[in-house]
Amino acid sequence: MSTGTHTETDPKLPLQLTRLRRPAAVEWSDTTGPHRLPLTGTMVMGTAEGVPLRVADGRVSRLHAELMLDDGGVWVRDLGSTNGTWVKDVRVDRVRLEQDGTFTVGSLEVSVRFDAPARVALWPQDRLGSLLGRSDAMRELFMQLTKVSASDASVLIHGETGTGKELVAQELHAASKRSSKPFVVVDCASLPENLLEAELFGHARGAFTGAVTTRTGSIEAADGGTVFLDEVGELPLSMQPKLLRVLESKTVRRVGENDGRPVNVRFVCATHRDLEAMVAQGQFREDLFFRLAVLPLHVPPLRARPDDLELLLTHFLAGRDGGSVDADTKALLKNQRWPGNVRQLKGFAERVAALGVERAVSMLKGTEATKEPAKPASQNPLAVDLSMPFKDLRERWVDHLEREYLTGLISKHGRNAGTLADTAGLDRSYINRLLKKHEL
Repeated sequence: MSTGTHTETDPKLPLQLTRLRRPAAVEWSDTTGPHRLPLTGTMVMGTAEGVPLRVADGRVSRLHAELMLDDGGVWVRDLGSTNGTWVKDVRVDRVRLEQDGTFTVGSLEVSVRFDAPARVALWPQDRLGSLLGRSDAMRELFMQLTKVSASDASVLIHGETGTGKELVAQELHAASKRSSKPFVVVDCASLPENLLEAELFGHARGAFTGAVTTRTGSIEAADGGTVFLDEVGELPLSMQPKLLRVLESKTVRRVGENDGRPVNVRFVCATHRDLEAMVAQGQFREDLFFRLAVLPLHVPPLRARPDDLELLLTHFLAGRDGGSVDADTKALLKNQRWPGNVRQLKGFAERVAALGVERAVSMLKGTEATKEPAKPASQNPLAVDLSMPFKDLRERWVDHLEREYLTGLISKHGRNAGTLADTAGLDRSYINRLLKKHEL
């Protein structure tokens, strides 16, 4: 991801405008009869109303499992279901099917059937508005954006910290019929609960101590345009039914007022959290999740698209003194994990310009060397960098806490996900998600 508006096609781009992918379908029979549905992207299976793969079976949880289609097969992930997801009498948290196969949810046998490889359309250029990428994954995302932007349905953007979710939301708005109207950002992670309601909905004069004037809320201010709820997974449970009411009634009621005001907005949300697992754990409302995730988009991490690294780095260094790196350095950069993704790469480029390549690489290696044994918290503090935005600093601390906590649990109890989940008081699927995130 990057900023910029240049849209000419890079002559070095491959000429093909498609990629091969094997289409898949999901088949099962329940009390309502046989079913066969095409699998597109990521889909949830369960009994809840609104689930894309809805089954009728009393032993299946409301949000039971997630199926994700990629180039080589289908990932099946249990979402903390009561009765589990099974493959050949083995209960699984996550399994990959690379050929026709079956798994069991509740009392249902579900089949995955693959068809002959088909071509998936790719965006023909290496950028879309402010977004930059020549990898197949990003050019496929660009093509999805052009389709999703034509709709008014709610969009949920998922991706790791630093992948550029807000830029994706901005591009959605810019390409939509609402582009001439406001694009209003609300960071759900940075506002305390007592201020978030007034920020979203506004307030009347005298509604609470300090409300000396009437204030229009962010949703009302975006009338005709787009509201972007960043880190929507941090939205307090007490606020979720109030947001749901806005989505359903298309009205907003200011704090301290009795009557609702009509609003015409599109909601685009982003999160790095596993909302499906949060729903299963009772941390996020199921009905709100389905209202927000009508059109899901996934922004791939930087490590999954190394073809974009040089392009992004060149963009970030453009016009800077000393703004270049040699071939050996580029090769080294492709082997990095980039836990901070494009945001981290941009910081690296700024250090190259300010300190030189050698020093910047040395600092990068220091941040990547995170797999040594955990130290006591008192000996391993994170510096509070006041130059960082609060949101970025908060995410850095949360990532550090997750990794240190899991590393400590593993050293004490071993790597069994069930044991780790019981010890931590967390759902097993969430533990597996954290283990994968931190490559532990």
